[in-house]
Amino acid sequence: MLVVRYDPVKTLLFFECAERFICRTDGEPSAEMLRRFKELGVRISIDDFGTGFSSLNYLRRMPIDTLKIDQSFIRDISTGEDGEELVTAIIQLAKNLRLKVIAEGVETDTQWSFRKDKECNEMQGFLFSKAVTSKEVEMLFVQPLK
Repeated sequence: MLVVRYDPVKTLLFFECAERFICRTDGEPSAEMLRRFKELGVRISIDDFGTGFSSLNYLRRMPIDTLKIDQSFIRDISTGEDGEELVTAIIQLAKNLRLKVIAEGVETDTQWSFRKDKECNEMQGFLFSKAVTSKEVEMLFVQPLK
């Protein structure tokens, strides 16, 4: 395994897996693999939370650190279709389980403000940057800020 071979700073490594991966079959093979990652110090994140076959039991049984709220829920924040209530509930659930929360797909100032007011830990989305290639990311680190 690369983590053992190269011994990176493990607190900087994240393994992100989609909810459908964690919730497949009975979850035990997934849980065992995730436990092995955790033993190596790798942090675990569930991506696209709420879009698959979520079971609250998985949140208790799986050794996860972070819940990423799917962009479809973030998009509904300003629609009046209980979007705010649902996102608030997910954030509070994650906090109660001592999980970090990331809002995906933040594209508007309204979504940013809502996330800030609800004390969601982090956000990502086009409000901050469009998707970039690995080369473009590299250039961000070698060019001085303008």
